[in-house]
Amino acid sequence: MIDLHTHTVFSDGELIPSELVRRAVTFGYRGIGLTDHADFTNVEHILSCIKKARYMEEVMDIRIIPGVEITHVHPDKIASLAKMARELGAEIVVVHGESPVEPVAPGTNAAAIACEDVDILAHPGFITEEEAQMAADNGTCLEITARNGHNRTNGHVARLGTEVGATMVVNTDTHSPENLITKETALKIAMGAGLTESQAKKVLENSVRFIE
Repeated sequence: MIDLHTHTVFSDGELIPSELVRRAVTFGYRGIGLTDHADFTNVEHILSCIKKARYMEEVMDIRIIPGVEITHVHPDKIASLAKMARELGAEIVVVHGESPVEPVAPGTNAAAIACEDVDILAHPGFITEEEAQMAADNGTCLEITARNGHNRTNGHVARLGTEVGATMVVNTDTHSPENLITKETALKIAMGAGLTESQAKKVLENSVRFIE
């Protein structure tokens, strides 16, 4: 399992990084992105703390990827915050997409996809065909999520992503210990979104490049 979207106590997660990573190892994780919710008020603090979690790679067989999830930031400010996060040491930048269960500002999906510093558009909700095509062209990953609520539009994302050839990944958006999943469960989530087994396996492999 490679999970590129999780949260710790440095935003609204329940676990400190050491416990989250240890629990992930027991689920068979090969890599984990620590991507706490960030805006301009806390991005420096998050990354100064999360980068230190890399020490666990010395004693555990797992790749730890420090990053952020840019969350509820105005679309006009996403690019500058993503650039700042990169300069502060973020190895992965996720943007909180236009989930149907939260009041995300319209235009967030398009702004994230257009930004070269953004790797993943998380739970993009009712993403448009034009946005999905732009993600395919720009190499922005579209997330199929395990998280309740956000996962209501997984089928829509998977269908459009497949039609336009966009890169998709499966993540958990973990906030609590029980949110972690095995690779087998991730495969079922992808298939539950309407992908064939072979398509789902290819989607899981799309995360490998982030740990190489």
